[in-house]
Amino acid sequence: MEAQMGAPDFWNNNERAQQHIAKLNGLKRAVLPVVAFQKKLDDVAVMVELIDAADAAEKETYARELEQQVATMGAELDKLEIASFLTGQFDRNNAILSIQSGAGGTEANDWADMLFRMYNRWAERRGFTLEVQDVQAGDQAGISKATMLIKGENAYGYCKAERGVHRLVRISPFDSNQRRHTSFCAIDVVAEITDEIKIEIPETELRIDVYRSSGKGGQGVNTTDSAVRITHLPTGLVVVCQNERSQLKNKASAMSILKARLYEKKQDEQRAEMDKFYGEKGEIGWGSQIRSYVLQPYQMVKDLRTGIDTSNTQAVLDGDLDRFINAWLRAGSPRHRNKDIKMED
Repeated sequence: MEAQMGAPDFWNNNERAQQHIAKLNGLKRAVLPVVAFQKKLDDVAVMVELIDAADAAEKETYARELEQQVATMGAELDKLEIASFLTGQFDRNNAILSIQSGAGGTEANDWADMLFRMYNRWAERRGFTLEVQDVQAGDQAGISKATMLIKGENAYGYCKAERGVHRLVRISPFDSNQRRHTSFCAIDVVAEITDEIKIEIPETELRIDVYRSSGKGGQGVNTTDSAVRITHLPTGLVVVCQNERSQLKNKASAMSILKARLYEKKQDEQRAEMDKFYGEKGEIGWGSQIRSYVLQPYQMVKDLRTGIDTSNTQAVLDGDLDRFINAWLRAGSPRHRNKDIKMED
């Protein structure tokens, strides 16, 4: 691929050239760390030989150095192992993450707002860029629904571990009697579809509504009909985007999200698991949660799929999610145990 970049006609098609460079850089990020780690292994082997040949005084010095080197390499190996699991067709893509409040009323809306903050913090920790596409406020507090685009290397590969129902148990700040309440929210994640995947949607299958944006925003956001709602009539999928001042930009973003969801829906149909994430999702409530966040009467966050838990609930709510995501990737979800099903255009 590097040799192809030296061809005289390489830059004749700028868009194709940029795609080539992006793909090459992605391959380098996957391969070069493994090559560098192998070199460190070779260096350790040499160090072991030095220890064997050294006298008693030198052995202790070399042994300490070797111990420090191996400890550092252990952390590097952990990252390489996690990266090796991100081999799905779309794992390298950006992720479209949606939050939907469920059973619990105002409590659930507040819980959705807490999750919204948690994923913002997590994206920031990983160096991802997060763009809010749509936020719908709750009746009294919090939010009822939110959609965000998370941009970064392997964003979808990591985010797909969060798909499912999340359960919160705490003393309700909205209950004057200070009773414990249980709330539920559903997290949906789909990969952003690139131009390489062609999804054609006839105009006759779409209903496009425009209206005035709600919530916080600049003067152009709230005073013009810039918000766009697109309904895909055959499936009933609805996408809303109101983060841009331009109606055209909101429409383009909404169409991109709709295409991603339609593509994921087709994959679900191939897997014969439509009831998991699209169509009939079941109640966002008891019996379907993937993770529990208990703040009262004790402190515990536990992933019910892998058994990983922690008592540091505040750290988790501040975005410390990697322990759960990495454990899920290591365990291998039945849905992603094999590489994602590749579909023909």
